[in-house]
Amino acid sequence: MKVPFTDLKAQHAPIKEELCRAFEMVIDSGEFAGGPFVARFEKDFAAYCGTRHAVGVGSGTDALRLTLAAMGVGPGDEVITVPMSFIATAEAISLTGAKPVFIDIDPATYTMDPALLRKALSRKTKAIIPVQLFGQAADMDPILAFAREHGLRVIEDAAQSHGAEYGGRKVGSLGDAGCFSFYPAKNLGAIGEAGAVVTDDDAFAEKIRILRDHGQSRKHHHSVIGWNGRMDDIQGAALGIKLRYLDSGNEARLSHAAEYERLLSGIEGIVLPATGRNRSHVFHIHAIRCADRGHLTRVLDEQGIGYGIHYPTPIHLQPAYQFLGLQRGAFPVSENCTDTFLSLPVYPELTPAQVESVAAAVTEACTACLTT
Repeated sequence: MKVPFTDLKAQHAPIKEELCRAFEMVIDSGEFAGGPFVARFEKDFAAYCGTRHAVGVGSGTDALRLTLAAMGVGPGDEVITVPMSFIATAEAISLTGAKPVFIDIDPATYTMDPALLRKALSRKTKAIIPVQLFGQAADMDPILAFAREHGLRVIEDAAQSHGAEYGGRKVGSLGDAGCFSFYPAKNLGAIGEAGAVVTDDDAFAEKIRILRDHGQSRKHHHSVIGWNGRMDDIQGAALGIKLRYLDSGNEARLSHAAEYERLLSGIEGIVLPATGRNRSHVFHIHAIRCADRGHLTRVLDEQGIGYGIHYPTPIHLQPAYQFLGLQRGAFPVSENCTDTFLSLPVYPELTPAQVESVAAAVTEACTACLTT
């Protein structure tokens, strides 16, 4: 049975008429950029995250970049983060003129290892960006305690963890600000590009609103240099509808992950994902680790099973970051993960038969490796 890695058509089919009606309302309103549909979604998303504010922006990268700018991060500053993430995490730091300083990840959860923070601290450190990777939070209590001790800001990169919780609180609500991407394949995905910043800080939220709109504090009054980082109303309308289905979609992802656990537990040669203490997992990505990934991918290709590799090269070894002078061996846990990660289909619309087909193909590949 062929199984795609993701299927956005299946996601949108049941709500297509609802989406089309919303798009007609946007067109009829004549409000297309940062208008009432965005404002309505911002209110609903803030309530969902348990924060006072949500500010809609153009993308998850915009969310990170605007947040860093609003916090005054700039040339000469350093921001601690991890090399195991999509490059946008480091990219946003670099675009402010600051320097990303990497620390390695926890080998079980693949999120920031708080024990390594002190090693990366310098007089130039201004903020920490833990990445809530694959669908679960980093171990936030020690990260937040370290930040308080040293007067640092904490920005959650929550682009992959919509609805996940840590200590009973939603990701995004734990640090000074939370940054979300609504790229279409996310657990909460737009019909295009969009993002948001959530926070409890009234003054900070207002800074983000000004920066996203060319630095305008009011029309034609540009109090600071900003840029065009607004969310458009088509995305606001779509996200307002899709937010209502986020929890049920996350529950389906969790059910698929539990079935993979049942079917693949004990299979030699693979490591299944783990959920950290005091956390919930929403499985944006279901990443297993496989020592012979090349053989596994060949079997999956032969059987028409979709998969992903998140991520084939850690950020510190990307050509764009050669200037940092970091070599292989600098972050061994992240490097080992990039060499062995393989992501299985886990989108909500998967059928039980599809999950079984994926698990059977993985089992076949791993069994073959053991007999050769």
